[in-house]
Formats: sequence, structure tokens, C-alpha cells
Amino acid sequence: MQKLITRVQTANSLLCVGLDPTGDDAAVAQRMHEVITETAAYAAAFKPNLAFFLSRENGVALLQQTVRSIPTDIPVILDGKFGDIANTAEQYARFAYDVVGADGVTVNPYMGDDTIRPFARPGKVVFSLAKTSNKPVHGLQDAAMTRGGSISDWAARLARLMDEELTESTVGLVVGATEPATVAKLRAACPEQWFLVPGIGAQGGDLSATLRAGLRKDGSGLLINSSRGIWQAKDAGAAARELQEEINHYRAVTSPQHA
Repeated sequence: MQKLITRVQTANSLLCVGLDPTGDDAAVAQRMHEVITETAAYAAAFKPNLAFFLSRENGVALLQQTVRSIPTDIPVILDGKFGDIANTAEQYARFAYDVVGADGVTVNPYMGDDTIRPFARPGKVVFSLAKTSNKPVHGLQDAAMTRGGSISDWAARLARLMDEELTESTVGLVVGATEPATVAKLRAACPEQWFLVPGIGAQGGDLSATLRAGLRKDGSGLLINSSRGIWQAKDAGAAARELQEEINHYRAVTSPQHA
């Protein structure tokens, strides 16, 4: 987590560059190099999407090569949405951290805290799904609970309690940008946690509304992800720089010299 905080400060950035490689293997290898090289100066983190690698015959090797090619001071969040328990989750954690070399992961907490614990290694960051960006109104996540609130509210509470308990690691939330009101509600419930925020760009999330709703008082606490908007851009570096500057327009940026 300290790696992420340091990177946010030194790069003056909350931009997470999503890596969802599409195309044939030769084109992907070339494009991956271009995207990482062109966007590294503006990235607070990179987020390779596991499915886009595993769908390839050489997917694990490509993923390892991708992680090794990212500058070592930039955190890598493996977006696998892992959702199993016990020894199975332990194997997924070994894959993410020991085989791939990621600094953090995304997890699906549907099976409870047992899903999160194997990934909460010292120094690692776990982003637990709370409110995803695929549907503004979600039949499962928005379902009301008899004790009050929704399932997404309860998922956020679980992550907050685990973040408080697991002091050597960090547990944050995945909160989509497609419903800023929910971002604000979850920020009120989890004032200190980091949110990984998909949904800006191709999914139509409102950047300014999301930042107003989710930024912490210190002007941080959000990682704004862009995947297709950067990968498919003619100039990935220009697209990353533009989004970084737009994000910084809405936040109090502390220069590295005074951080």
C-alpha cells in the first residue's frame, strides 16, 4: 500500500491504466509495450485483466512478461475478481503474488471473509467488490436486507471491518462510477478506504460527479480506472495524460516536494 501512496504522490495521479489486451498475439505484444511505455508517466497503477490473458494460449507467460515490463515503482493490481475459499483461495493468491508478481488483486466477497483473507498478505492491497459498474440498478447488489441497507452496503462494511482488523495489509472497495450517489454513500460508510473505480469512459460513468462523491478530504482515496479508453486510443499516452489532468482538475494535488 505504501508503494501506491508513494506513487500517487510522486506522479500526482489517481489514474489506473487497465490492460485488457485484444487482437492477435503479435499485435498485442507490440501494443502492450506501447501502452505501458506511453502511459507510465501518468499512471498511479496498472490493472491487467486476468480474463484477457487466460483466453490466450500463452496467456500466463504474456501476463508475467507484462508485469515485469511495468516500472517497479508503479503498483500492479491483478483484476481476477477471485471468489473462492480455503485452500482454493490460497492457490489463487499464490498465483497472483508468487507467479505473476502482482501488488494487489480484486476479489468477489460473495462467499464471505474467507474469500478475502488469503489475499491479505502483508503489504498487499485487496479490492473487494461492493458496487460494480455493469448495471446502475443491480438485482443482487441493490437487494434490500432485513437489517437495513443493501447487499452492496454490507459488502462494503465487511471490507471496512477487515481493513481495520488486518493491519499489515489493505482492504479497499471496487465501486463503479456509473452511480455517483452510491459512491457518495459508500464513502460516507468507509471514509478512509481506497476505492478502485471502473466505469469511466466506455461505460459512461460521470468523472466529475464520481470524484466529488468519492474523494477523501486529502484529495485521494480513489483509483480511476480506464481500460478501453486508453488501449483503443490512437495515442495511449495522450489519452492517459488527458484523463490524469481531468482528474487533477477536481482534486487538491500535493506536489511531491511538499507531500
